[in-house]
Amino acid sequence: MGMKGKVALGAVVGVVVIAAVSANAGDNSDSGTSGGGKGSSAAADRKPGGDTKDTGKAADKDTDKAASIDGSGDYQVGSDIKPGTYRSTGNTDGMCYWERAKDASGELDSLLANDNVTGTGYVTVKATDKLFTSSDCADWEAVDPNAKGGAPKTEMAGDGGMFKVGVDIAPGTYKSTGNTDDMCYWERTKDADHSIDSILANNNVSGTAVVTISASDAYFKTSGCKDWKKA
Repeated sequence: MGMKGKVALGAVVGVVVIAAVSANAGDNSDSGTSGGGKGSSAAADRKPGGDTKDTGKAADKDTDKAASIDGSGDYQVGSDIKPGTYRSTGNTDGMCYWERAKDASGELDSLLANDNVTGTGYVTVKATDKLFTSSDCADWEAVDPNAKGGAPKTEMAGDGGMFKVGVDIAPGTYKSTGNTDDMCYWERTKDADHSIDSILANNNVSGTAVVTISASDAYFKTSGCKDWKKA
């Protein structure tokens, strides 16, 4: 299939304010960016489809199919992996890329959701998905999306990726200071589907960012920000 250029799903490019959707929503341009701002998880850059690495792990993983996914490869949902919510942690160089697809054609129209991950990423692979692709990510582990944490933190790394509310972080009002060039992007979501409908609110911020994370939120995503502390 050869090398594909970087592309973005048409759901979100740049900032989307849920209460008043920006003109960028639904933008299917090939540029994949708008004004240099960071897009949501529904607008990740697509990496070359053939970029995989040999992890040295056995291909036959029937016994732990429900528990883990190698960080690089194409996986058929239902035969190679089971549907469910997965987490990948320790991604440090921004090269981790994943996508959910409705078929294995490799065409843009087959994409259901995708994301580039720094830090921790969560994704829910649905039973109706046909293919899950992961490239240059730390291995994925199955997690219980309904699990509750014992002592959620009240601080988080500004480039830490996704945090599960009530498990990884406590709900409340958080502040991040010293952000420059609108490179700080945050997102509150109701699930880990990474669709436009998943987003409750999001923003690109320069300077001080303040956001209230509700106990009813499922996840909070942060990228390119200074560290967050609960006010």
